[in-house]
Amino acid sequence: MTAGVVNSAYEAVVTLSLQSPAGQSREIETVVDTGFTGYLTLPPALVRDLALPYVTSGWATLADGSEVSFDTYQVTVLWEGQPKEVFADEADTTPLIGMLLMDGCDLSIHVRNGGRVLIQANAPQS
Repeated sequence: MTAGVVNSAYEAVVTLSLQSPAGQSREIETVVDTGFTGYLTLPPALVRDLALPYVTSGWATLADGSEVSFDTYQVTVLWEGQPKEVFADEADTTPLIGMLLMDGCDLSIHVRNGGRVLIQANAPQS
């Protein structure tokens, strides 16, 4: 289970632990973004600090209709107590958790300042 809080800007915030290929660990605050279908976004400075390996580049259409290019890197996230290799899109913004990272989980947000945010793996479907 990953727990967090709704901040005063009404963002659902959780802390993630990242690990670089060299074993360097870093805890970061991320915002849950259900409109983002990828795994994770990370700012360029953090990508450089962790020396993340480049995977590919791509294009995305933002909510305002504009298109942006981005590079994608590989990073290890401690997720549900286990290391998980994911793709992080480089974006000059607050780090975001997307829907692919939460795949197979239940997301619960008590929407109010200081409200609880829970991301929890659910039981496999039979």
